[in-house]
Amino acid sequence: MQWSIIREFLEPVIIAAQVASSFFDTGLLMVVKEHYNVSNSSTSLFAAHYKNPDDDQQRAVTNFYMIYNIITGFTPFLPALFLSGLGDKWSQKIPICVSLLGYVISRALSLLIVLLELPIEVMFGAAVVYNLCGGFSAYWGGLMALAAAQSTEAKRSVYFGRIEMAYGISGLFGSMASGHLFQNLAFAQKKGALLFELSVSLYLFSFIYSFFVLKVPSVERRQSPLTAEQTSINHSLPSRHGEESSCETEVTEVVNQNSFDKINIGLLFTAGILYDMCSWGITDILNSFVLKEPLNWDATQVGYGNAAYSAVFITSFLGVLLFSRCLSDTTIIIIGMVSFAAGILVMAFVTKTFLFYVARALNLFALIPMPTIRSLLSKQVPGSSYGKIMIVLQLSFTLAGVAYSPIFTKIYQATLDWFAGFVFTLSSILTCLAIIPICIVGWRTTRQEGYERIPS
Repeated sequence: MQWSIIREFLEPVIIAAQVASSFFDTGLLMVVKEHYNVSNSSTSLFAAHYKNPDDDQQRAVTNFYMIYNIITGFTPFLPALFLSGLGDKWSQKIPICVSLLGYVISRALSLLIVLLELPIEVMFGAAVVYNLCGGFSAYWGGLMALAAAQSTEAKRSVYFGRIEMAYGISGLFGSMASGHLFQNLAFAQKKGALLFELSVSLYLFSFIYSFFVLKVPSVERRQSPLTAEQTSINHSLPSRHGEESSCETEVTEVVNQNSFDKINIGLLFTAGILYDMCSWGITDILNSFVLKEPLNWDATQVGYGNAAYSAVFITSFLGVLLFSRCLSDTTIIIIGMVSFAAGILVMAFVTKTFLFYVARALNLFALIPMPTIRSLLSKQVPGSSYGKIMIVLQLSFTLAGVAYSPIFTKIYQATLDWFAGFVFTLSSILTCLAIIPICIVGWRTTRQEGYERIPS
């Protein structure tokens, strides 16, 4: 019995994969930075000749990540949709395992690129490999679908928050360690290669655990609590009472309509995409921002900066745990969005390292919205559609990234000379707009809950 419970834990998969991701992200950023330094930027594919060498490197790095993100956005669409269908039909482990296997192969190719000193643009090919296996969309969407199947509606927001916290804690320690490993250790005399090697090993562990150990709930448990309740009522009510059966049918139809509320689903998708655009869309910009003057961070400081962001996962989970006792899901989402908008607005004016951490402190609850939005979405569909709705949501984020990543990049490059933090101010404004559809969902939900069911 105890072993059966342990097999339902998603945390080992998440922790190993996120530490691997932290190692790879820091290693990739520093490898790209060193590749596009002042001495070789003139011969790079993305180089441009500007008077300020620091701006020249900033444009080269941001252009690399822009193309990297475009590839990441387009490639996984069809594979992830295909895997979501297999996951709903057969097992939610399918999108998780296939995407993790893609990560293992891709990171191994990245390691070879560094060891063989191949052109940095070959990294784009490695990105194509893991995205053809579903990428992050299939991986995270599959995990969220499995988490929804393992939890009840009442506790789902907290459970999703717990998963995000595990994601954040592992990212915190992984990011802190990654900077030191990059600075102090090298594999085969190549900085960054050790981080890539560790990333491959951890992704491999995550794949093995998910394939051989992780347990998927039975079909019955994957039904939504609402569906199970309706089934129980259908079997227990006396069929000889025609009027009661008719009344029951009408109530069931109303409940079903509410559980497939397309307006709420559309509003939640809109809010989620807007918020993802603001929170994740400026991540690569922020990574480049801290490498330039006046901050001019090295690998160790980059690791600590990423760790500060990962710490927000912990505070956000504690916020969900606290607020869910007395506030609705939509109110909790709004609190998180306001927290992010305030922090990223301060980030626009950061000129010293301590101000960076002040801005991160204001992001205390910035990671509350996404897991809570996923929780609300899962309550709109039956258990047999968890995989599809979660992966479609994640694909929406990825495809939207194809549009907003180059837009944010070009805005950042155009405003480098007069106000490098302008893109962060824009992100804060757009976050405030994302609050509007959440308010509408909250109003609609309150209105629907105002109707009481007939006791029989």
